[in-house]
Amino acid sequence: MVLGKHFYKYYFKFFIYFLIGVISLIVVDYISLDIPKNIGKIISALEEFSKTGSTSFDFQKSVFTILIIGVIITFGRVLWRLSLLIASRKIEHDIRIKMFNKALLLSRDFYSKEKIGNLMSFFTNDLNAIRNNYGWGLLMLVDSVTLTIFSVTRMIDISLKMTLFLSIPVMGLFIVFFIFNKRIRSRFLLRQEAFSKLSDFTQEAYSGISVLKAFVREEKFSERFSEKSIDLKEKHITFVKQSIFVNISINVVASIAILIILWYTSFLVIGGKSNFTSGQFTEYTSYYFTLIWPAMAISQFLNFSNQSRASEKRISSLLDEKILVRNKVNCEIDPIIDGSITASHLSFIYPDSETKVLDDISFKINKGEMVGILGRTGSGKSSLVDLLLRIYNVENNMLFLGNNDIMDLRVEDVRKNIGYVPQDNFLFSDTIKSNIAFSDEVPSLDLVINSSKLSDVYENIIEFEQGFDTILGERGVTVSGGQKQRISIARAIYKNPEILILDDSVSAVDTLTEEEIIANLHEIRSNKTTIFIAHRISTVKKMNKIILLDLGKIVDIGTHDELNKRCPLYQELVRLQTLEEKAIGK
Repeated sequence: MVLGKHFYKYYFKFFIYFLIGVISLIVVDYISLDIPKNIGKIISALEEFSKTGSTSFDFQKSVFTILIIGVIITFGRVLWRLSLLIASRKIEHDIRIKMFNKALLLSRDFYSKEKIGNLMSFFTNDLNAIRNNYGWGLLMLVDSVTLTIFSVTRMIDISLKMTLFLSIPVMGLFIVFFIFNKRIRSRFLLRQEAFSKLSDFTQEAYSGISVLKAFVREEKFSERFSEKSIDLKEKHITFVKQSIFVNISINVVASIAILIILWYTSFLVIGGKSNFTSGQFTEYTSYYFTLIWPAMAISQFLNFSNQSRASEKRISSLLDEKILVRNKVNCEIDPIIDGSITASHLSFIYPDSETKVLDDISFKINKGEMVGILGRTGSGKSSLVDLLLRIYNVENNMLFLGNNDIMDLRVEDVRKNIGYVPQDNFLFSDTIKSNIAFSDEVPSLDLVINSSKLSDVYENIIEFEQGFDTILGERGVTVSGGQKQRISIARAIYKNPEILILDDSVSAVDTLTEEEIIANLHEIRSNKTTIFIAHRISTVKKMNKIILLDLGKIVDIGTHDELNKRCPLYQELVRLQTLEEKAIGK
């Protein structure tokens, strides 16, 4: 049974399915035992007929009864399969949606610690284990219990003493189950972890296939994949060995019980010390062989149960993960965000660090300004972007959008009003049109075309055979780095937000293309705020103002000319980049 706090409720939610399935299963188990009873009567009647030459037994009625029972069993088996297995599939779907929605709400801090391969195993192997326990696991539990009770009751009616004899090896079997129960569960957990590691390694290898090939590391990665695959194989074999041992124990006990039945019944029938007939022997033996399935079902149930308990623990770790970035109670709905940004003594430390990446910075960006944020690597530029996007929380009264403290706004309202072009320029495996119109449920081709022109990628797109309907490969691998950047910029332009942030988003294009894109943004965003995070002076020199960061602090704020006159660090950056451009020109 799956009884974790995230899972037990499904027994109530899909109660009608489980009720119909369990009732039909119990009915099938009960009436199926009438078949050996009728067969036993037929054999006894034949035995009587062979001795006396006559019998009052109605053979036709008994055969017809067996036929009717067979029809009912067939209908009942279809009904319980539909009920229990459909319920398990519905539960699987419900949990999968719940897991995905929870994953969407988790912060970047979670994904920095959790690997994608491990997360994918939650949605595959672990979820399958949970589904199997709701469906086949519940079936085997109910079936084994009810069939055992019904069979043993009828066996006791025939011979109490023989049934007591048979209970001895059965008790030994339950002891084996108890001993190996925890072992099987721990082996399954180790197998799942090995599968997660293999999945994560494979996903990372495929994602970085171009780097892998460029450094001629195919053979080394093949060896590492083989090592992880062997580890998974060995852990799986260990798990299977434990399961096989339990199944063998069942067969051994079944064989011992058969010997007991044969010895005892032969003693009764052949010795003539009882009225135990051949028909009763056949009926009793049939009941016993019916018990073999419950014994195997219990083994399978324990197998499913151990797997699901291990998977339940893993999935619960995801569902129990704390959502760090969330709305405050009574947040303002649909606030006015006019594009102005204010930082007041803003400081920030990443959750897993003790070092301030932003240290007491203050600035004001007015609506409609085009602002550059410049600094060397590690100066805190991208961290500032993360805070503006509410990727992380900040202290109250440190960061404002318009007149609103960002912590008093709903996360969705903040992000709805901000367009973002990230450094990695992530593109989805979809058409170019869908990637550009990502913010729109019903894409407008005219807006898509216009956005692509403003980002200077239109001419490249129409050269493709399918144009805007060209399907991009995973993460946009089918286009160049510069084209990926410009498609990402087109996606942000299409959204037309109050605040547009471009995080080092023109680094892969030449200077002329960069200037054209910036000029286009100046024209179309005259009343909206645009922020360029950059390393290159050429990117920010025509901005309304430049915020210069270094080691998490603001060094200076001003225009290109102002900073070039008074700020030593800015002058040094200009000098170094001028030398770099000359060197490249030579």
